Amino acid sequence: MRLRLVRDNTNFDFFARPKLWLGISGVMMIVALISFAIQGLNYGIDFQGGTTIRTESSQPVDVASYRAALEPLELGDISITEVFDPNFRDDQFVSQIRIQAQEGEEAASGDMITAVADALSAVDSGLVLPFPAVDSVGPTVSGELIQTAAIAVVLAILAVLVYIWLRFEWQFAVGAVAALVHDVVLTIGVFSELQIRFDLAIIAALLTIVGYSLNDTVVVFDRVRENLRRYKKKDLKEVLNLSINETLSRTFMTSVTTLLALISLFVLGGDVIRGFVFAMIWGVIVGTYSSIFVASATLLALGVKRDWSKPTDEGGTQFGNTDA
Repeated sequence: MRLRLVRDNTNFDFFARPKLWLGISGVMMIVALISFAIQGLNYGIDFQGGTTIRTESSQPVDVASYRAALEPLELGDISITEVFDPNFRDDQFVSQIRIQAQEGEEAASGDMITAVADALSAVDSGLVLPFPAVDSVGPTVSGELIQTAAIAVVLAILAVLVYIWLRFEWQFAVGAVAALVHDVVLTIGVFSELQIRFDLAIIAALLTIVGYSLNDTVVVFDRVRENLRRYKKKDLKEVLNLSINETLSRTFMTSVTTLLALISLFVLGGDVIRGFVFAMIWGVIVGTYSSIFVASATLLALGVKRDWSKPTDEGGTQFGNTDA
């Protein structure tokens, strides 16, 4: 028996109230922006600056014990990860500890390093001292990272705009970019609202969400273009509904199988990747939603050329019949 998440030949009307879906998305984006403006983001060490300490021990690293030993020092945000390398000796166990920048200090003070060493020595008798490596990143460098990360996201969205414009029509490009901006803003908004740590791993998640959402949107748009050629007399709303229903099974199957893997990682993957996985879970959900109710609704609002057999000079059609 074949598993079906969506029955064959569905006929849902996704555009009974298209303005309602766009309105809901607009309100959610406004709430996200207000939260960002009032609360801001809980920036991690990557964006705040801080100190990275590389430890070495002759005993296996117990991350939970390390974290418990450092908590009484009240050093703020601390990230502890175990480092693996096939070149390590059998009795060589390495970890990397990242501590946020302390107020009024550009670099780690000797007193702080000594306090960390004493705390860890109490729970790990095999700890090698002094630490093999201690590196500090100041707030200036971290500010540059924030700017670079923002530029990376904006450039990715602009590249999508250009590609979809060349591949389809400018209306499709606007719809796709509206969906991507929607997904990115809502993801940043939920991180601001819940004050989840925001670091470079989340930027990687945002770029991955852009790619995932775009994939869903292009699949729907490609079917829309095929049906626009096939049903030249049908109303655009009917063509959009037909196209989404035809790709609905594929969309849900992809989203559900992706979510199964992500939820498993969220539950079992540990604290190190939990923020990244949470961003991906949220991104898959809003990306699936936006490809239907934002991108397609925007396309319906803008309208689109119906006769694809006649090229136009209005930019974006010269590659309209080219397969990706």
